[in-house]
Amino acid sequence: MFLGKKMWITSAVITCGLFFLISIANAEPYDITTCGSGTNEVLFSSKDFTVLSLESKGITRSNHENKAFDNNTFHCMGVIQVANGKPTGSMFCKFMEPDGDVTIGISTVNGPEGTWEFVHGTGKWEGVSGGGKNWPITKGKGVAPGTFQGCRKATGTYKLPQ
Repeated sequence: MFLGKKMWITSAVITCGLFFLISIANAEPYDITTCGSGTNEVLFSSKDFTVLSLESKGITRSNHENKAFDNNTFHCMGVIQVANGKPTGSMFCKFMEPDGDVTIGISTVNGPEGTWEFVHGTGKWEGVSGGGKNWPITKGKGVAPGTFQGCRKATGTYKLPQ
């Protein structure tokens, strides 16, 4: 009886692993650089705690041979808290292809790095899923009060329904 249960569990684990590998095999990679600028509005600020909203707009460049998300424009809005110098929070972003098709995702920030999850798509991106990581690669001094400028690198995978 115990051996049969052990074989069933082993079989289930192998089957789940195969489905996982198949889903990864069907995923496409992306590797992009995003550069943009934006504004922020501080709700509250003290020596060790700040809450602010931000809005940014910019453009992407694909670093991968498949050119996924190349020349997309983006618009992001979010809320961030900075406690003891460490930012956390989330932002929703809309990425628009030159043909007008859109992907929507959420970026969760925990320190300088963030994670990305696709939550919606239109046109050729309908049903998109997946995500990845992003991190800053450059940050300029705000050209005007309440503004920021910079670039981030983002890598991960996406999958479209078949």
